[in-house]
Amino acid sequence: MDLSPQPFSVSVAEQDGTCVVRARGELDLSTAPEVEAAVLPLLRHGRRVVLDLRDLDFLDSSGIRMLVVAHDVAAKVPEASFGLVRLAPESHVWHALEVSGVDQVLDLVELPA
Repeated sequence: MDLSPQPFSVSVAEQDGTCVVRARGELDLSTAPEVEAAVLPLLRHGRRVVLDLRDLDFLDSSGIRMLVVAHDVAAKVPEASFGLVRLAPESHVWHALEVSGVDQVLDLVELPA
């Protein structure tokens, strides 16, 4: 059984007027700029953005910082909104969000699997 992390990737898709940004792999110091580059321009243009982290293997403080920045940008731009797909409560990524307190600030949304 291969337990190595999956390669990092980020994709953007339109779903019912919402930009769904999906990140896979590890969201850390080296990959957070890629997610920011996908999310922040959309928010600055007043789009509704939902970030899907369900396929992340790892999230560090750089990824958490990126979530806070995106939340702040959305709050300052008329018509923009930023949400996070609700994660399984047993996931390591959800635990990192809980420990940081970010889970209390972000809008959590449901998306189909």
